[in-house]
Order: sequence, then C-alpha cells, then structure tokens
Amino acid sequence: MNIITTVMIISATLAMVLALVSFYLPQMTPDSEKLSPYECGFDPLGSARLPFSLRFFLIAILFLLFDLEIALLLPLPWADQLSSPFLTFAWATLVLIMLTLGLIYEWLQGGLEWAE
Repeated sequence: MNIITTVMIISATLAMVLALVSFYLPQMTPDSEKLSPYECGFDPLGSARLPFSLRFFLIAILFLLFDLEIALLLPLPWADQLSSPFLTFAWATLVLIMLTLGLIYEWLQGGLEWAE
C-alpha cells in the first residue's frame, strides 16, 4: 500500500470516528432554559434591534484582513523550493510591511480604541 492510500484511509477513518462521537456524545436532555427563546438564562432587557457600532465593524474587518494575511503567507516556507526564492520573500516582506504600516496608522488615528 502506498502512502497516499494510507493517508486517505486514516483520514476517512478519523472523520467517521469524530462524526460518530459528536453524534452520540452530547447530552440530549433539554430543560426549560434550553427550550426558551434565549438560551442565556435571563429575559431580554432591551430591544434586540439596536444597531452595532461602526467600531465593531472596523475591528471585524481588521481581523479578517490579518486572518487573510496569514492564509496568504502560509505557503511561504515552501518558497525556498522555487527558482527565485528571494523574490518570493521580498514580496512577502512587502506585504507584511504594508499591513504593519496600515495597522500603525489605524492605531495612531484611534480607530482601534473601543471606548471613546
């Protein structure tokens, strides 16, 4: 058996075991608090339709931006196998510098302060 077949069998077995465990393991005894519209255990105090602060959206967008940065830089360790690894590392460094400068700008402008 070659390595690809072994990895496929192990992956499928692990996925099936985890699916079965997650199906049979949780407790299925709902109580009155679980069946209520709000699972937190207390009655709502105000309206649920209040608008979010724009700062919340700014923080969320910054989180997505830096999360995307990690996804873009994930293949970087394999870049030394390319014909010109220096160029790849230079572009990655440029992306990191630009994102760092943007973060510093937002920080200095006070965009990351949650409370005013």
